[in-house]
Amino acid sequence: MGRVVVLSTGGTIASRQNGRGASVANDGVNTLVGRLPFDVAVPVEGRDVLRVGSYLLTPADMADIAGAIRETLADDEVLGVVVTHGTDTMEETAFLADLVHQDPRPVVFTGAQRPADAADTDGPRNLADAITVAADERARNRGVLITFDGAVFPARGTRKTQTLATAAFSSPDGGPIGQVREGALIFTAAPAPLPHVELTDLDVRVDIVALYPGVDTVALDAVVAAGAAGVVLEATGAGNGNPEIRDAVARLTAAGVVVALSTRVHAGPVAGLYGNGGGVDLIEAGAIPTGLLRPSQARILLTALLARHHDPVRAAQELARHAENPFGARMPVSLAREN
Repeated sequence: MGRVVVLSTGGTIASRQNGRGASVANDGVNTLVGRLPFDVAVPVEGRDVLRVGSYLLTPADMADIAGAIRETLADDEVLGVVVTHGTDTMEETAFLADLVHQDPRPVVFTGAQRPADAADTDGPRNLADAITVAADERARNRGVLITFDGAVFPARGTRKTQTLATAAFSSPDGGPIGQVREGALIFTAAPAPLPHVELTDLDVRVDIVALYPGVDTVALDAVVAAGAAGVVLEATGAGNGNPEIRDAVARLTAAGVVVALSTRVHAGPVAGLYGNGGGVDLIEAGAIPTGLLRPSQARILLTALLARHHDPVRAAQELARHAENPFGARMPVSLAREN
């Protein structure tokens, strides 16, 4: 008989207070599975992968989690995989897993906002819901999902939007694609299929640099000097900076640094609209607009592409392809010449 495998990595769902009153990851997967609030009607197997808060994870750790998912799905008896994970960086690990996932069986990330020793912990119910989704044939061919507080989201475009509330995640541009409650599941939409990336060691440095009123190039130059092969700009508005940032982007992209253009705005695509250091100028200087991807997921995508190709031009081309952004300005001239 088929089964669902739960891969535990730590996070609030596994956390309890220590002597200082600080919550730290403590519980193993068997403890988590032993606290399910209702019968999930499918055999469940648990495996411990990590036991840390997700704010401690590195891209290499995230690649290891994606590798553990792939290894688990090598068994044909596995119906689906659930990954319990801290909420702080779930959006990055789930997105990376989605980028490399090429199996029709569902992979579902979940966690908790309230620790395991809280009287009103939300972890057991979230885990039971995630197992329900992972065991359901209707969840196949939908890529990697995030199930939280009764909602089902695609990994791509979903991010943490509440620091404390139990409804921790949202997908501002698309909303949830399903709902789950006490063993009952409905889907209301299906995410579009997207290109995949070969899983490799994420041994490339990519940094996020925030743009804000009066920003200069100090931070941008510093991360490149520290070895960044790629940079994600967390720009203002639809993807704007200033003339000084524009000039730095031109200088860095000419030197082989891949610059991705995202935004700090909650929803909506990156769009080339303005000159004088705005999105049109930044894109013409070589920045690649990331569509609906916000900086956290844009960084994971760029890291994976640079690690896979070790070629800035190819990585930039693939970034533009993955972003699927019709609202960007013209493709940078340097990339257009390569096509």
